[in-house]
Amino acid sequence: MEHLKEKELSSKQLFAGKVIDVYLQEVELPNGKTSTREIVKHPGAVAVIALREDKKIVMVEQFRKPMERMMVEIPAGKLEKGEKPECAAKRELEEETGYTCGSLQHLISFYTSPGFADELVHLYIAEDLKTMETKAELDEDEFVDLMEVTLDEALQLIRVNRIYDAKTAYAVQYLQLKQALEQK
Repeated sequence: MEHLKEKELSSKQLFAGKVIDVYLQEVELPNGKTSTREIVKHPGAVAVIALREDKKIVMVEQFRKPMERMMVEIPAGKLEKGEKPECAAKRELEEETGYTCGSLQHLISFYTSPGFADELVHLYIAEDLKTMETKAELDEDEFVDLMEVTLDEALQLIRVNRIYDAKTAYAVQYLQLKQALEQK
């Protein structure tokens, strides 16, 4: 495996933002030639499959500026500096949905776009949901509508491109597989 590694020769920060930093790196390829890599550094994120007792999935709909469209997604958000993923998952669930949970289980962590970004998303499933007496505040630049859908409705939202992001599609597919295995 070592024979496939790229050696970093230089790195220049092109942008430092609120959510991401962008670097231009010169690397030595395994064949000895050089190339450049545009690298997006991200602090990581969490996403939560919030599953009510009646098996409805709690989702949010929000406008996503990069796509210039509304999207239906599972609750999610970036990690704050030094924050543990489990704490971030609970925080995002509470902020975006007004629910807290009795059970929060880590399912998997995955890279979103490893060709150019180091964003690692930690996916959790939250069950034993309870409505919070005092709803947590959304981030000041965040506006969402709450949705609670069945698995069949979520699959339909994928078919009509209202669920159009990988983490949410992955979560719905996970629930579909879980349901199929439970029926065996």
